[in-house]
Parts: sequence; C-alpha cells; structure tokens
Amino acid sequence: MTLREAEAYLLDLELFGMRFGLDRMHKLMTVLGMPQRRFASIHVVGTNGKSSTTRMIAAILERHGLRTGTYTSPHLRSFAERIEVREQPLDGASFAAAVARAAHAAQMVDRIADEDDRVTQFEALTAAAYSELARRGVEVAVIEAGLGGRYDATNVIPSRVQVLTSVGLEHTRWLGPTVTDIAEEKLAVVRDHATLVVGELDAEAAAVARRVAAERHARLVRAPVEAEAPRRAPGAFQRRNFGVARAAVEAFLGKLDAGAVLHAAEEVVIPGRMEIVGHAPLTIHDGAHNPSGAAALAEALPDVVGARRPVVGAVAILDDKDAPGMLREVLPRFDRVVFTRSANPRSLPPATLLTLCEQLGGPPAEVAPTARAAVSRAREIAGREGAVVVTGSIYLIAELVREEGAERASAL
Repeated sequence: MTLREAEAYLLDLELFGMRFGLDRMHKLMTVLGMPQRRFASIHVVGTNGKSSTTRMIAAILERHGLRTGTYTSPHLRSFAERIEVREQPLDGASFAAAVARAAHAAQMVDRIADEDDRVTQFEALTAAAYSELARRGVEVAVIEAGLGGRYDATNVIPSRVQVLTSVGLEHTRWLGPTVTDIAEEKLAVVRDHATLVVGELDAEAAAVARRVAAERHARLVRAPVEAEAPRRAPGAFQRRNFGVARAAVEAFLGKLDAGAVLHAAEEVVIPGRMEIVGHAPLTIHDGAHNPSGAAALAEALPDVVGARRPVVGAVAILDDKDAPGMLREVLPRFDRVVFTRSANPRSLPPATLLTLCEQLGGPPAEVAPTARAAVSRAREIAGREGAVVVTGSIYLIAELVREEGAERASAL
C-alpha cells in the first residue's frame, strides 16, 4: 500500500460516517495484538486547545529524555501528519504500512459484523496510530480525543493521566445540550486511581470534574492560569495551554526539570493555531471553529498584531458551527473582512456570512469565491504594513496549505 492508496482507503471509509461505540475498536486492538498496552499514555480531551496541549505535552516529555509519540486531528496536508514520533510526522511509507495493518484488521472485524456496523475512518486511523506507536517503541504517547470521550475511538488506552483542556457547547447533537452533559461525556475517559488535570473551567464543568475525580478515586490537578510563554505559539490562550501541558507532565513524571520545560517553550510549534506564516503583510493562520475559540483568537490578536493596520480577516465557516457567535467575537478585531468558503461541502456561502456581518454591525466586508482568492484580496487590502488573519475553519487553512505545497512541489 502506498501513501496515496492509504489516504484513498481512509477517504472511502468516510462515506460510512460516524458510529459511536467502542466494540469495534476493542476488536481491532485484539486483532492487532493490543498495541495500546505497549506504551504509557496521556489522554487529552476538551472543546478547544486539545491539539496544542497534546503537542506541548509531548515537547516537554521529549526534553525530559522520553521517546514520545502523538496522535492528533485534524491534519493540514496529509493524514500522515496525525501520527508523530519524536515530534516528527510519519513518512509516507511508514504511514501506509500502518494503515495497511489497520485495514487488514478492519477486514477481519467487518467480516463478522453487520452491514451497518463496519469499522469507521477514525477507528481505522486510530488503530493504525496505536499499532505504529507501539511498533516504534515510544515510551509515552499523548493522545488527542476526536469527539467527546466516552465513545471516542481513542478511549481504549489505559492512560495514567487524563487532561481536560476546556468545555464549551459543541457537537450538542451527539454530546448533549448543556455544558454539564458535554463535560460528562469528555470526563468518561478518567480511569480509576489516575490523575485528572484540568484547565480553566466554568462552574458547571468544574463541578463535574470534582465529582468524577471523587467517583474514580482520581487525583484532581488544576493547572495554573499562566505559565511560560511558548515563543513560537503566541497568544494568551497558548500560554494557558502550555500551563495545562506543564501540569500534565508534572502529574505524569512526579517532578519537572525547569530547563527542559523552558526548552520546550522555546521550540514547540503548533501548526494552524495562531501560526505566523508570513510577514509582509503579517499573515496568521488560526483554526478557531467555535465561539470560545474565536474569543481566544480575539484576545490574542492585539498582542500579536501590535500597531499593524489594517487588520483584514479572511473567513470561512462550516454550516454546523455557530457562525453568529464566532463573528461576534472576531469582527471587532478586524478593519475589513473577506468572506469565502472552503472546498468542504458544509462550508457556508460567503453571501450568508456577509449578511450576518451586516446584521452584527461588522466592518466593511466583501466576498471571494475561493480560499486563494480571499487571501489574495485580503493581502492586497492589508498592504505590506497590515495583517491578514485566516480563520473560521481548519478546512480553509488546510486547503491553502495543500495548494501552497503543491505549487512548491511543481516548481522543483
């Protein structure tokens, strides 16, 4: 199986959609020889900040001398980016081999399953990740949950530390209508006698965390509000994420090496999250996709952008997101906006976003038919002294990154 074939296999599985339950994952793990038990693990759940916190935990652990692996989602260029060993994504051949093993296991599981109970894309990908992390001999894997926690495919690891980054209203169709319901689903990953590390939580979610920790006889650790500032991951929300990561590593190791923590803060990179990708104009990619993520972006922008003007947003939002809630947060930070859509079929029409912007009393705005056209127009408006912020959907950023990579490859 080649990388292209592996990605085609995974994309074909997307047609079957999501199906909750852990029975298929347990069967996959059995067929693969229980790889998830051959490394220690830290499980990261939450509404926002999961990917950043996962990468930060791995960076701190790596600088304490541990061989680490990570499993994150989504990806920007290739599915292979979701599995990393020692902070490096798998090469195409290794990823394809891992997917081939998972596909063989899935075939065996599907053989005795009902037609509507087949292995899903995320389950196959998670199985590939656990298989490869075990094969590479990682000492500790930091695993980001996909959706929720209780029935998420990742929730077959015997993790020693669980991390709850934040809780907000998201995926209410599947996780429940209230913050309490969502916290319950996410905190179902907490193991007996483990350690639960939590970030900033509102009163409802904090109450659930206290209760679940008590029921599972787990130690509850509240991360500090502020910590070292990760140099290559700007913004107050990333400092908070780093504080959660630091607390998680301390819970896992028992003590920290201050120098290792500082080196991690200096060197960790978070693709697609407040990521500076250009300087004339300053160009920022941030995959905020819900109101709390948009609020974190809005909070961070003044420090990152400084005196640069104008600040121009290039924005696309999916139709299952709270577009009005997101726009209320970010529009006050923009001097102009260019609305567009990503290639994802769920992307809202730019004209719809323009109408919402007008209804909310937002800044002058216009529309562009494609992601590339929107960013080109935003850069034109910003000039060399302004700033462009690409946000609203990780799919928008992924599309731009893939196009840029294809252009570089064709130029070689």
